[in-house]
Amino acid sequence: MKRPIPASGLGHLRIVLDENFYIGPGRADLLEGIEKTGSISAAGKAMSMSYKRAWTLVQALNDGAGTPLVETTRGGKAQGGAHLTEAGREVLFRYRAIEQKIRAAIEPDVEAMRTLVRRTPPKP
Repeated sequence: MKRPIPASGLGHLRIVLDENFYIGPGRADLLEGIEKTGSISAAGKAMSMSYKRAWTLVQALNDGAGTPLVETTRGGKAQGGAHLTEAGREVLFRYRAIEQKIRAAIEPDVEAMRTLVRRTPPKP
């Protein structure tokens, strides 16, 4: 799935902590979706992602972090689910905070570049 170009000019921020762990916009969005829905499947579906892909990303996050960021419970539709651990909520919070700080820091330069590079809309 191709992500739209953000209005902030930030692009795609990937934080690499070591060779085993990184978090970028897709992984952060998945964590946020799990937090909101309580479900890996629902979070993945909202992102047009298969359950297998979502589950693989959750496993990569948990394994790479060295501590669970997402915990799951079995039980099918009625009783199963997933939630972020305290560490998962903290990683997501810090990632989003970094995004906001970078946006604020680059906004004047992005606006200056937009002024210089005005694009003419394509003709119909």
